[in-house]
Amino acid sequence: MSAESGVPTYRGEGGIWHEYKWEQYACQKAWEQEPEKVFEFHDLRRKEALKCDPHPGHAAVAEIESTHPDVTIVTQNIDGMHQRAGSTTVIELHGSLWRVRCEREGKVFEDLNTTGYERKKCDCGEWLRPDIIWFSDFLNPEVVQKADEVIAQADLFISIGTSGVVFPAAGYPQMAKNSGAEMIEVNPEPSDQSYLFDKVFRQPAGSVLPELFA
Repeated sequence: MSAESGVPTYRGEGGIWHEYKWEQYACQKAWEQEPEKVFEFHDLRRKEALKCDPHPGHAAVAEIESTHPDVTIVTQNIDGMHQRAGSTTVIELHGSLWRVRCEREGKVFEDLNTTGYERKKCDCGEWLRPDIIWFSDFLNPEVVQKADEVIAQADLFISIGTSGVVFPAAGYPQMAKNSGAEMIEVNPEPSDQSYLFDKVFRQPAGSVLPELFA
């Protein structure tokens, strides 16, 4: 979804990890050694995301959510693009660039400041870590459980632009299929999970979703 808006990807062709070494910017060890360097890297990611706008696919999802309150978005993206488009029920598996947390006190703070992180340290003096999942991190079990519950009860499951290789998200199509959901894939490229879907659209989400929900 976000790549279509122009938000730089991490793993894909021309992605961020082709320019930066994740070991220096996206793991707990790097954070502990050079927190300010890591903080500034993620601040740049926020600014790059703000240069991009939600596309018609984001708007279509937000619109259908406004008329169907049982719609839930489960995303691996951390850029907050769905929320900017107007969606409110969003489960962020990998966290969000728009939150920070104090590891000493366990507090999480929303930080929507558009010119950079509003604060770098907690009142207790601890650095505020970007509230996202880094390499070697474990996903938040409460977030994963919430996503599992929603997908296991879904009667319609739409997979949008995912490779289907990163778990636990890679297991969600099979989970939805096992629960009897109607399965739709929207992805310009085939994924490892494409065989599970009842309908497959090989066009960008920005063109497919507005027509799908019309």
